[in-house]
Amino acid sequence: MANTNYKRKTPKSNKDENFEVDLATENIESLSTVNEIEEDDNLDNSLRPKKLTDYVGQIEIRENLEIFLGAAKKRGEPVEHILLYGPPGLGKTTLAHIIANELGTNLRITSGPAIQRAGDLVSLLTNLSEGDVLFIDEIHRLNRNLEEVLYSAMEDYAVDLILGKGPSAKSMRINLPHFTFVGATTKFGALSSPLRDRFAVVHRLEFYSEAELSQIIDRSARILNIEIDDGGMTEIATRSRKTPRIANRILKRVRDFAEFKHSGKVDKQIAEDAISKLNIDTIGLDRTDRDYLLMIIEKFGGGPVGLETISAALSEDRDTIEDVIEPYLLQLGFINRTNRGRIITSLAYKHLVIKDSRNQTTLF
Repeated sequence: MANTNYKRKTPKSNKDENFEVDLATENIESLSTVNEIEEDDNLDNSLRPKKLTDYVGQIEIRENLEIFLGAAKKRGEPVEHILLYGPPGLGKTTLAHIIANELGTNLRITSGPAIQRAGDLVSLLTNLSEGDVLFIDEIHRLNRNLEEVLYSAMEDYAVDLILGKGPSAKSMRINLPHFTFVGATTKFGALSSPLRDRFAVVHRLEFYSEAELSQIIDRSARILNIEIDDGGMTEIATRSRKTPRIANRILKRVRDFAEFKHSGKVDKQIAEDAISKLNIDTIGLDRTDRDYLLMIIEKFGGGPVGLETISAALSEDRDTIEDVIEPYLLQLGFINRTNRGRIITSLAYKHLVIKDSRNQTTLF
């Protein structure tokens, strides 16, 4: 497995030329620490596939990466820069780990919000080794001023620094080792055009089918030593919002329920009872999703209603509504986004078993 730890260089003496690297390395370690806090716990990390052959779903992406990585290794070159985008929990970070593992190189991890100053980014880049994979999650949250540093790093494998101020200012170019930059974002449109254009490979991750989620649950259950039958796997898969991260999270909560109240084996009935206690319904809607739908139906007649009004009524910020609540409801066809606002569809009325007074039809 790729090593993601940064080791501080210890100088032989105070005059050792490596001594000045220590401060830069400390900055790198602080960035890594922020990312470690944001990442799932060690148990979740153990569930991550290590190789492309173990990765379930995203067939087109997997096949393309197999070709790109194989060709790069054959030429003895680093892979060109890769951008992964799509809703959270679909495997962008996992693919970054797999890319580093397949190339047999180190993976350096940080996130856009963790990089506050140009010096942080320069320190990160200058401490890379030949062939390393640099992964920046939530890259759309990277400060626009810092993108300028990335442009030359991605294209020319160099960073340009300005030393001093005024007439005495001088420019200095620092050459970088050849590396592979993997960026991940949940908001592709929020990236600036110059940054997007510098990625040679761009992939969008799609939601997973129930069959694919069942395979993921089966693999995770074997790793966690959970005894589960096909009915239990199917029940979890149908309530996981087409997202592997949620499927693994539900699996662990169902395991707790099965071990505490039953013999430990998970079947369809136990999975159904446990997930229901988590307020997750038969298609994966949680309490927040239902509150969203019911609020628009009961207070605004099913819509249209503007996002600002929804935000105020639910006491949720716009980003949470747009990035967390609405994507899955849109996938289900439960809401429409229009110029006039959000509108609840007849499919949502049918699922909630509510009479749609707009067309005087009772749906069951």
